[in-house]
Amino acid sequence: MSVSEVGPITAVVCNYNGERYLAECLRSVSGQEGVDEILLVDDASTDGSLELVEREFPGVGILALAENRGPGAARNAGMRAARNRWVLAVDNDAVLAPGVALELGRVAAAHAKCVAVQPRSVIDDDPDTVHYDGGSFHYVGLLALRNFYRPLASVEEHGDVLSRALIGISPLVDRDAVLSHGGYDEDLFYLAEDFDLALRLALAGFEVRSTGAALVRHKGGTAGLSFRGGGYPGKRAYLHSRNRWVLMAKAYRWRTLLVLAPGILSYELVWTLFSLLQGHLGAHLAGKRDFFKTLPATLRKRRAVQANRTVSDRELLVGGPLTFSPSLVERPAARLAARLLDGWLRLWWRLARPMCG
Repeated sequence: MSVSEVGPITAVVCNYNGERYLAECLRSVSGQEGVDEILLVDDASTDGSLELVEREFPGVGILALAENRGPGAARNAGMRAARNRWVLAVDNDAVLAPGVALELGRVAAAHAKCVAVQPRSVIDDDPDTVHYDGGSFHYVGLLALRNFYRPLASVEEHGDVLSRALIGISPLVDRDAVLSHGGYDEDLFYLAEDFDLALRLALAGFEVRSTGAALVRHKGGTAGLSFRGGGYPGKRAYLHSRNRWVLMAKAYRWRTLLVLAPGILSYELVWTLFSLLQGHLGAHLAGKRDFFKTLPATLRKRRAVQANRTVSDRELLVGGPLTFSPSLVERPAARLAARLLDGWLRLWWRLARPMCG
């Protein structure tokens, strides 16, 4: 077996009720050169996931968590349990093409400040279309995604690029660097936990990179939380409302929050209306309520983030593009509203960026 340029790799597969995905995922991980340990971290599943792994994959170690605390907690537990410094953190709905681990290790070894490298993911039932390919930090607390839903044949970049943003589907991460900077924020539970981690790492001067030379097929996600069209889940509306404000309160300088407030609040107004139309206004408002309830804890975390900072907000944040799932902007009125909002947010960023901290 070939050895990765960063040394041996531990693959940590995070699972919650992913029985329907696990066999194909684990087969793809088992075939990765450079991986010498595979751990399944089970986030208190109630389906037959553990029985499947014990029956069909006896070489896979199992770490069964007592309660479901979300993917961030599962990834942290897997990193702590791994015997190797470099960890391939794989979601249960990812299917890795051959050579992914070696390619990610090659990119990580080529950049001294790199602590995470992510592959390009394509949609499983439409593999000619890019799903996630890294991105940037939009100042309203969202990811400005690269090549989102773009035809794979039209994507020009196939080497590695500085991505900034992290998509937690199957990145290779430096366990020591990530855990020494707090790991994933387990209080976020789900949604924006990878954004939050990547932003904290970037503020501390580290790099997150993406490579189009490593491909992953991305399946359906977690029922009740993931969104690929259809009804927008109420739990997701709550987490979207709460977690964006948590990560901004932790990471942005106060001056940045002040000067960007008109843009942030404009987005908030539009998303509140969207939540109302989806029937999730209560969930949206509950997210804001819980943000304020947990604000003292967030401010304690903020002190650590700011103490590790070496990079300014204006160097990392961007004003666009504002990316939405295609199903959210199918109607002409929704597309027009999205374009107007995106234009206004870009304009305000151009005006406010020089004044950011």
